[in-house]
Amino acid sequence: MSKEDKTSLMNKSMRGLNPVGSIGHPKEKVKNYKGTVKRILGYLDKYKLQVLMVCLMTVASTLFSIFSPKIMGDATNILAEGISGRLKNTAGAHIDFAAIRSIIFILFSIYLISAVFSYLQQHFMVNISQKIVFQIREDLNRKMARLPLKFFDLYSHGELLNRVTNDVDTIGVTLQQNLTQLISAVILIVGVLAMMLLISPLLTLVTVVTIPLSVLSIKFLAGRSQPYFIAQRRAAGELNGHVEEMYTGLTVVEAYGLEQESEEKFREINGRLCEAGVKSQFITGFMMPLMDFINNIGYIVVCVAGGIFVIHGKIKIGDIQAFIQYSKQFSRPINQISNIMNSFQATIASAERIFEVLDAMEELKDMEAAEAIAIANPQGRVGYHNVSFAYDGGEALLRNVDFQVEKGNTVAIVGPTGAGKTTLVNVLMRFYEINQGEIRIDGVDIRDMQRAGLRRMFGVVLQDTWLFHGTIKDNIAYGCPNCTFAEIIHAAELAHADHFIRTLPDGYDTVINEEASNLSQGQKQLLTIARAFLTHPPILILDEATSNVDTRTEIYIQKAMNTLMKGKTSFVIAHRLSTIRNADIILVIDQGTVIEQGSHLELLAKRGAYFDLYHSQFDSQGPDLHPVTAAGNSIHS
Repeated sequence: MSKEDKTSLMNKSMRGLNPVGSIGHPKEKVKNYKGTVKRILGYLDKYKLQVLMVCLMTVASTLFSIFSPKIMGDATNILAEGISGRLKNTAGAHIDFAAIRSIIFILFSIYLISAVFSYLQQHFMVNISQKIVFQIREDLNRKMARLPLKFFDLYSHGELLNRVTNDVDTIGVTLQQNLTQLISAVILIVGVLAMMLLISPLLTLVTVVTIPLSVLSIKFLAGRSQPYFIAQRRAAGELNGHVEEMYTGLTVVEAYGLEQESEEKFREINGRLCEAGVKSQFITGFMMPLMDFINNIGYIVVCVAGGIFVIHGKIKIGDIQAFIQYSKQFSRPINQISNIMNSFQATIASAERIFEVLDAMEELKDMEAAEAIAIANPQGRVGYHNVSFAYDGGEALLRNVDFQVEKGNTVAIVGPTGAGKTTLVNVLMRFYEINQGEIRIDGVDIRDMQRAGLRRMFGVVLQDTWLFHGTIKDNIAYGCPNCTFAEIIHAAELAHADHFIRTLPDGYDTVINEEASNLSQGQKQLLTIARAFLTHPPILILDEATSNVDTRTEIYIQKAMNTLMKGKTSFVIAHRLSTIRNADIILVIDQGTVIEQGSHLELLAKRGAYFDLYHSQFDSQGPDLHPVTAAGNSIHS
């Protein structure tokens, strides 16, 4: 898609849509908390057995740790009774060290078994969580392949990258750590409560009074922090998008001296991210101190009341020691739950952003292979019949477009910026689905074909070249992975690229870096033309491929394109009218409507929109470009 039509499309579509939302707005709420949690847990369905094993091992590990304070209390009672008997000179009073040794052995065994179970449950949970992270990313990748082009017009690359990486990682960490911690915390609360009741129901009542205060505190703080976690995630996505754009266009930014503006925008977005992060962490940071304060109050009451009970002989000193340990254990899982709730806020915010992508409207379902029409030997006849297209019910980008192209004809599409030139060919390749009319290739409605089969009939050479990180050989063969090396060389020769490729250090095995900055713009364009040669397409889409190169390279590109176009139906999106004088049909498009069509001389004779557009480009350049004397300077010359 050219920049002009993309900008037009963005401007028109964004009037009614804003999927990213108001980034950093403090009043944002999770749209469907329960539904989001249910969907996250849905990924655990296929791992039910493994999750059950993790739960059992977590329960076993927690239960073993619950018994240890009571057993240690028994050891304290043995010591206390022996010492008390000796102080009172009781006959036969002694410290039963054999019993204490047995208790120490039992404690060692309990701690060892608990550690083993804890390690195993963590090992299994890491495996499960990483598989789920893998599955979510697979789902996102497959979904991206099914989303229409308009979806990517509305989101920055950095925003989508943030969802596929950081947001998915957040879910993975939560599943890996917090799920088992939550199970352990619940078991610990129940088990410790049972042990405390066994020792002293009255002291247990004092401890349990702190639970409602803790729960209300957690609920209050979690509700206040949730909007800021959402704002934090959205701001992080916007920051990623800005960084990706600025680093990609760093040369342009520096050429126009806009480094300061770029820095200011980065600072503004980073400031919002920082503000949201500070507010979310500031609010949730109250959880631990508040829990500690509430628990310490209960701890003081237990110690004082327990000491009184021991003095009056209502409870043994070892039991009060065990109870105090249990009271501390009882507060620990509550604190864990507060931390888990804190983490869940970020997780739910991330999950909703992921599910927003997974729930986005896909392209219209493709036809089944058995029902679809496949053109065995496409000729390249194309017909637009009363075609109209509007973006999601917005302003129409194409209106009642109607024209016919015969096999081997060259169609030049001209018009002002944002007129809909690129949209005209995008609907031909079904990147967008038309709202009205029909487009036929060799008499077959393109909606009756499978998209893959339809798009194999096209070769595309765009103004903005795209090459991936890999060898030159692989880049040329991108559209024809099963071709031979000889075919790759032949395609490069036809594109006038073979000579410069062989001058490179590794020839066809030269690796193009991620930004393709080790090649000139003209060299990159020649490679994309070679790529189009290799697929032998019956229909070509050419988007002013010579506009960003020097005069010498332009000659090579023009020759390569002339060779490529021989015998093929070609759609040429033209910005410089000197390249399309000999086109079979020239379509003049404005505001989505074909206002004129005909040959170069026919349109000049009409003295209409094309006449004005043509002379606005060439009258100031001298008589050599008069339409009669310069008629040979065309794309076929």
